[in-house]
Amino acid sequence: MALPIELVGIFLRDFIIFFAIYLIVALSLNLEYGYGGISNFGKVLAVAGGAFTVGFFPGRIIAWLFNIGTAEYNGLADYATLDYHVTIVNEVNKVLKANPALSIAIFLTTLIVAALIGAALGYIASYPAIRLREDYLAIMLLAMGEAIRVIGHNYTPIIRGNIGALVPDPFGWAEELRYIAVLLFVVGICILVFFYLERLVRTPLGRMLRATRDNEDVAESLGKDVTRTRMKVIMIASMIGAIAGALDAFKAGGVIATMYQRETWTFWPWVMVILGGAANNTGIVVGAFAFTSLRRFIDYFKGSLDPFVPFSVVWLEPLLLGIILILIQMYRPGGIIPEKPTSTLGFRKLKKIVGLRREASASKRKDQKENS
Repeated sequence: MALPIELVGIFLRDFIIFFAIYLIVALSLNLEYGYGGISNFGKVLAVAGGAFTVGFFPGRIIAWLFNIGTAEYNGLADYATLDYHVTIVNEVNKVLKANPALSIAIFLTTLIVAALIGAALGYIASYPAIRLREDYLAIMLLAMGEAIRVIGHNYTPIIRGNIGALVPDPFGWAEELRYIAVLLFVVGICILVFFYLERLVRTPLGRMLRATRDNEDVAESLGKDVTRTRMKVIMIASMIGAIAGALDAFKAGGVIATMYQRETWTFWPWVMVILGGAANNTGIVVGAFAFTSLRRFIDYFKGSLDPFVPFSVVWLEPLLLGIILILIQMYRPGGIIPEKPTSTLGFRKLKKIVGLRREASASKRKDQKENS
């Protein structure tokens, strides 16, 4: 029987992985909605695209490289139709377990491929409505998010349709420390995404995003290409969302279309953004932590809470989350940590800068006269 301290360790390990993956998705949504004003109600599109990439790509590549499978599969194109069953996945896992460097390489390569697939999906989904009003763009993204789930569920060559596909384990070399390795990689990627987005929103692109969000007409009057900017933001955010989906698939060890529902991978990230505070990445961290903590608490203690609620405990989670969201909107609409206003220079400091520049200009003209 496991000791209580071991149970606590397992709980914390699973919670941190769960939190980090959802934080990546929430941060990507915050880039679109918080900073860009793009209401993406199809966030599941990018996440599912990344997960489906993991279900299709790495196992078939390894099977092709090491000639795993039946004899009739002689080329990479033939391996695309390979019946990806348990026996083949077990053989692939044996290869990966014996080659840690290959395992990490295929893991990182798959993340890159998933990011590219996510960018392509973001471009395809947004292109028909990118020049229309935000309402039409939101509806188009919502529809595309549902479409990818239907395609994954019914088109068998991707992830074997409604059967689902097993995912090769690139962390098998860690053996009993597998979940620790998963945790380190997932948290490391989450930290990189956070600092990348923090840097991005402080660039001219980030400032233009705020300007476009606050007043699109003014931005266009100043010569800014609003349409191109939105497209770029959707593609970047979709790349990040696809990476989160790929990490979730690697963590779970399998992919099936029903895992990627609109509720879990679109509405939950929206709650995190609204709860934490849009256009503030630190607030998103707080919102994601509060949301995932409540969800995990309910998941682990459903049985204990059942005698104390007058209804089925399965409704406790959406009920509490809905109440919290309503309270946040009523009493703190900016979120737990609202967006910080962009600071501007005071009059005295501006006057000092102008004076210094005038003195430098006068000194330069004086030197030119003396030299002439």
